[in-house]
Amino acid sequence: MTTAHTAGLKRPASGRKLVFGFVAGFLAVLLFHQPVLAILAQVGFTKANIYSASATGPLGVPQVISLSFWGGVWGMFLARVEEHFPRGIRFWIYAFGFGAIFPTLVAWFIVAPLKALPVAAGWQAHSMITGVVVNGAWGIGTALLLALGYRMAK
Repeated sequence: MTTAHTAGLKRPASGRKLVFGFVAGFLAVLLFHQPVLAILAQVGFTKANIYSASATGPLGVPQVISLSFWGGVWGMFLARVEEHFPRGIRFWIYAFGFGAIFPTLVAWFIVAPLKALPVAAGWQAHSMITGVVVNGAWGIGTALLLALGYRMAK
């Protein structure tokens, strides 16, 4: 294991770090992204299918599994960069920002056109804010799960 100074935690070697990132990102969709989306839907801010089992293309896997897979992929990116985040409360702001910005922009400007959907959630404010908030929650959840994983791996 390589050592990096992050709140006294020992970081795993890069290969294990990517595995931790994938698992943390996958689980963060289920434990943070979807529950925050459910809250936003419950209060009437957005309409959403939470934990949707509807098939999604091109492989026909349930939507929640597809979201979780891509959450895992993004989790690997977060695992590679989070050691450069500042410590303390700013760490969590950076984690939120990572999730709110990068996956959201890719969803709006790359994924949406590929799926013949309007870019940037059709420029609808509620939809745009929903994407930023649920992906930011995913970022915090992924960072939290990574920290727990690092602590357990000690």
